[in-house]
Amino acid sequence: MTSVAGVDGAPGGWIAVLWDETLDHHYCKSFAEVLDLKADVIAVDMPIGLPAIASRRAEGEVRKLLGARRPSVFSIPCRAAVMEQDYRAACTINLAHSNPPRKFAKQAFNLFPKVREIDNLMTPDLQMRVYETHPELAFCVMNGKQPLSVSKKAKNGNNRPGLDLRKALLANSGFPIADLPPATYLRRQVGEDDLIDACACAWVARRILRRENLVFPQSPEFDEKGLRMSITA
Repeated sequence: MTSVAGVDGAPGGWIAVLWDETLDHHYCKSFAEVLDLKADVIAVDMPIGLPAIASRRAEGEVRKLLGARRPSVFSIPCRAAVMEQDYRAACTINLAHSNPPRKFAKQAFNLFPKVREIDNLMTPDLQMRVYETHPELAFCVMNGKQPLSVSKKAKNGNNRPGLDLRKALLANSGFPIADLPPATYLRRQVGEDDLIDACACAWVARRILRRENLVFPQSPEFDEKGLRMSITA
């Protein structure tokens, strides 16, 4: 069986779930380490492809499916803003490169280092192996294209009913989550929600391998580097 990997950004780096005959997970400090894993297809929860003007059709199409979970899909700022390391300066740049002019949340800004890390490594050829996905979209597809009614997050951390629902959807969709080895990561490295999201990404990677995946939009856009800007599930 061919190996696939699902990858999610984590507080200390990246968490990758490898799926072939068995399941395993690896904590990677850099995305370069992720690329070194023996996986034929990698599905990662992080934007790939940055627009010159802050707009990608992918996010708009995915949000239409997600209902109450739509805030989990943030708008992708323009490339110049993502490359800026000061929040206020990045917002100023994005205001000048968006229509209508808009800023973005600090939560999105905090992801910029990981977005830049992927962007520095990514090429159009590498996108034959590495695909952008989104866990909430994956769970929506697992749920018969119905958005989940329960969040995985609570004010003080993870929401247990939300995590249990996502684990049940994984199991019902053919992902052998009961076989996932126990995780002993520190919370500052990898959270339980990060690991579950990486499992969802691995489920998507298997769908890509089997050519069963959905792509948003169906006719992708490309950025100035020639990178495909689409989200798959």
